[in-house]
Amino acid sequence: MSAAAHRERVLRALGLETWQRRQQAVADAPVMAAEALPSPASSTDCVVLLPAACDARELDLLGRALTSGGAALARAARVRVSPGEAETAMPQARAYLACGEAQAHALGRSLPMQVTAQAQIVLVDEPVRLLGDPSAKRRLWIALRTLRRGLAAGR
Repeated sequence: MSAAAHRERVLRALGLETWQRRQQAVADAPVMAAEALPSPASSTDCVVLLPAACDARELDLLGRALTSGGAALARAARVRVSPGEAETAMPQARAYLACGEAQAHALGRSLPMQVTAQAQIVLVDEPVRLLGDPSAKRRLWIALRTLRRGLAAGR
């Protein structure tokens, strides 16, 4: 029995479901790794607004934090917001996680007032601060807990 088959059998016996990342076809794969973020749908539970200039370490840390927050946060659409961008095509969602003040301002400019009034909007520090500031990480965990509870209550 191979190691992968044994692992699958043990996980099934424990009642755990294994997740696998979806892979795009090689011909459709984007050129830049930064474009590999999940694309926002027209309507979703949660949307994460990211600065346009995030490196791989920052995205990895934020992705792991979102994954630990449960399925709704792990599948949250990610939208990159460029500084000075007039208006971004923003999907409507029940909750928004803005990583930085510039992203929160872009959200306010992009969405109608009725949508922002009904949605849960949480502001956290920019991902670059998460790497070295323990208090920024604490605020992120508190924000993720708040989002997770809000999404669970709205179902």
